[in-house]
Amino acid sequence: MLSRIFCVPGITNPVYIITMNRLLSRIFLLIALSALLAHCRKKAFDDYYGRPDNLQPPIYQVLTAKGNFKSLLAVIDKSGYKDILSGAGSFTMFAPNDAAFQKYFADKGISGVSQMDSATAKQLVTFSLVYNAFLKARLGDYQSTAGWVPNNAFRRRTTWYKGFYNDSSYGGQKYTALASNRNNYFLFGDNNNKYTTYFVDNYFTAKGLTATDYNYFYPNTAYKGFNVADAAVLNQDIVAENGYIDEIDKVIVPQPTIDEYLASKPEYSEFRKLFEKYMVTYLMSTDATNRYKLLTGNTSNVYIKTFNTGLSFSPNNENYLKLQDNDGQSNGYTMFVPKNDVLLNYINSVLLENYPSLDALPTQVIVDFLNAHMWTASVWPSKFSMYNNSQGETPKFNTATDILDKQVLSNGFFYGTNKVQAANVFSTVYGRAYLDPKYLLMTRALDLNYRYVITVPTLKYTIIMMSDSVLRAKGYDWNSTRNSWQYTTPGTSTVTYDNGARDPLLRILATHIVPTPGGELDNISGSGIVETLNGEYIKYNAGTFSSAGTIDSAYVVNSKGMKTSSNGRVYYADNLLTFSSTALPNSIIKLGTPAASEFNYFYQFLKNASIYTPSTNTINGVQLGVFYTVFIPNNAAIQAAVTAGLLPKTAGGTPNFAPTLQVERDQVKDFIQYHILNKTTVVPDGKKSGTYETVYKKLLGDAGQITVSGAAGSMQVTDAYGRVANVIVPSSNNLADRCVIHLIDNYLQYNPN
Repeated sequence: MLSRIFCVPGITNPVYIITMNRLLSRIFLLIALSALLAHCRKKAFDDYYGRPDNLQPPIYQVLTAKGNFKSLLAVIDKSGYKDILSGAGSFTMFAPNDAAFQKYFADKGISGVSQMDSATAKQLVTFSLVYNAFLKARLGDYQSTAGWVPNNAFRRRTTWYKGFYNDSSYGGQKYTALASNRNNYFLFGDNNNKYTTYFVDNYFTAKGLTATDYNYFYPNTAYKGFNVADAAVLNQDIVAENGYIDEIDKVIVPQPTIDEYLASKPEYSEFRKLFEKYMVTYLMSTDATNRYKLLTGNTSNVYIKTFNTGLSFSPNNENYLKLQDNDGQSNGYTMFVPKNDVLLNYINSVLLENYPSLDALPTQVIVDFLNAHMWTASVWPSKFSMYNNSQGETPKFNTATDILDKQVLSNGFFYGTNKVQAANVFSTVYGRAYLDPKYLLMTRALDLNYRYVITVPTLKYTIIMMSDSVLRAKGYDWNSTRNSWQYTTPGTSTVTYDNGARDPLLRILATHIVPTPGGELDNISGSGIVETLNGEYIKYNAGTFSSAGTIDSAYVVNSKGMKTSSNGRVYYADNLLTFSSTALPNSIIKLGTPAASEFNYFYQFLKNASIYTPSTNTINGVQLGVFYTVFIPNNAAIQAAVTAGLLPKTAGGTPNFAPTLQVERDQVKDFIQYHILNKTTVVPDGKKSGTYETVYKKLLGDAGQITVSGAAGSMQVTDAYGRVANVIVPSSNNLADRCVIHLIDNYLQYNPN
């Protein structure tokens, strides 16, 4: 309450002096209290969040304090990275000292940083700067999505990337371009940063690597257990507020990709041409074009340089497989590149043996050739035998004599060579069809089932070649409209597609492939019988071949020439080795019908047997599509079985081919079935021996068995009682549908118990 009022002269309204003084005092007190409270709060904030007194300065300031990085600091200044390296962040910097820069200046023929442009300065700084802060002990570990994988990394992503650049196609078309940042495609938003490679002892020990591996690439630099490219680390794990510094004794410069390195080396221009002419496509990118315009103001279209999707990797991709974000830490690519002269010699003598030019060669052949030289793994010099390319092959190079050029590049290893990687698809018997335009259909069929069988270099094969003209004459062809095989019954307009055409073709194809580990078909001037890849047999005689189907059709396949490959040889043929469509009984009937035939008695028992059904031409227990071997006793042996009471006989002791008594009919049934091996074929080549089941079943249901033995050119068969029958070779090896029929000089007696 106011007690007294004073009037102030010159003021029209009265002022309450005492009240005003008290109010001002209270305001001043409130301000003072607020200031004190704010000071207390700031102190608490600083105590909790403020920069600790013991925290090291940022990278730039640490380098300044060290005193021996003056040139590097000048380069950082010129690059525009001073503020970045003076502020927050998380980096590892491989920092060349002043002595390292003096060597660099001398090599470049310049006096110092003043003669360096800002673009070069930026490259040096950003390639030396790795994302995230790593102690040396962590650089050997891989940052997987599942966590740290110890001792599994030797690369880290740097802050350097190339970005937009000027390029031109093989045909000379100019492009503003970006490199693909994934294998065979581009993902917008990824800068395709380069990686730097380092060599640390814990990684080397875990991987079984030694200084020899390092010095293979860098023969003039000693391996110290911690090297970055060809620089040695002098002082490691120097702490800074925004990361770690490793002092190195040499300036490391951005390494090219494999694609860039190839472009810079004229001695590999022929190999590069295979990529540039046949594997590269420039694809216009709207997103990249818009970004380019935003950054530069230039309205030119931007194109992505992409590679054929069939290649193992894109040589311009810095990101490895990108199956995980950081998988480039643990692996890279490898390419072996032959120099021009050896490559041209191989192209002309192998790839173009049957083609007029590379332009005429199927693109897939070029893809396979390039992939033979590409590995999606870092192939260390001492570990060549441990790495397979996409074709399952290790590098076929001698590190001491075949490698002329060794490079550690930003996305992998590069080896320049004085020889070609002779891929199995070209050097084996498969290559004889694959590299010949007359055998495109055969190649397509081989690719369905047998390519990876006959390209194994350690397994020997002989192939009877099936040309396109021969296949088409027999009714087989590829229907590109339906994308399927088709079969046209010769002389008709009846066409079968898909499995109905493919399955019989593959059976025929397998009959043309013969495993020959002992060189069984190296000489076909004589005669013999061999088992093919699918278990069926073919015969050869005086340079000709025959199969069950050709015998049915009364023709032979003539050999018109031969060539050798790394794992066997091929014979060029004028016709097709087909399979028989005739049931087994028909083949026996054909053999036994002539009255003078040694198969006649057996045939006569069969045609009247209870197990034979003439209307369906089948034998009970014998199924279509199953392998069988039939041992047919000759007439004298049949008579001996009749005399022994194992087969029915007449009153005069001769064979009773048409018995009526059930017991006698059962005798015939059991006798015939015991002479048929079930689910197997054997011939007198000495390759199969042992005890085999027959079609005959004992009283309790077990299969009757016989034993087969012999050597090349002879065979013996032993029955349940130890009686031996010899295969009469000149009258044997008769081919039927998945079956072989032999003539023997004795009968085989089954044991019913």
